[in-house]
Amino acid sequence: MPKRILLKLSGEALTQAGERGVEPKALKDIAQEIKSAVKTKCQLAIVIGGGNIWRGVRDGGGIINRVNSDNMGMMATIINALALQSALEDAGVPTRVLTSINVYQLAEPFIRRKAIRHLEKGRVVIFAGGTGNPFFTTDSAAALRASEIKADLVLKATQVDGVYDSDPKKNPKAKLIKKITYEDAIKKGLKFMDTAALALCLENKFPLCVFNLHKKGNIKLAVSGKKIGTTIY
Repeated sequence: MPKRILLKLSGEALTQAGERGVEPKALKDIAQEIKSAVKTKCQLAIVIGGGNIWRGVRDGGGIINRVNSDNMGMMATIINALALQSALEDAGVPTRVLTSINVYQLAEPFIRRKAIRHLEKGRVVIFAGGTGNPFFTTDSAAALRASEIKADLVLKATQVDGVYDSDPKKNPKAKLIKKITYEDAIKKGLKFMDTAALALCLENKFPLCVFNLHKKGNIKLAVSGKKIGTTIY
């Protein structure tokens, strides 16, 4: 049976560094990387963020309340999911978007059994809308969906090479951690994923790999089980 994998992508994967919105070249590049990964015959599900469109409370500027701001962020993930679906299908990869927020004209509602059936048929499944609830990040949505589909592995593509002991963008002496337990990651307060998501991953006992999205071929290496980035177990 093919390995079932959940890939967490940030919204920034669909744009150029420091930019906002969806950039066609970045979109095409990530679609090609995913296409290459799918050729390994894995069952691949994706949770995508919306930070390239809306950054929640930060973009709200104190005027938009937290609930509305989070709802806007969840809608941003649907925009990104539809964009990624178009790019993947243009590359010849069959894809379905399932969303936790009902937008029947645009995407299928999330139903666990339907999601698993799509995966079994070889389709890439993109989960949009986060958890469908405010106050939860798309990292938590990734951990939740991975638990529901019984993923064998969770991948988190980031802007750096893995998990560091401090912010490598602020501290040039930050050290890359190759391997760490969920318990230690939570105790150390490492900020690569929110605590609620880490706790859910720990509870469901699936390994997590955090790696650099911007190195060509990394998604394929990660789904193939190669030792890149940081492994959390």
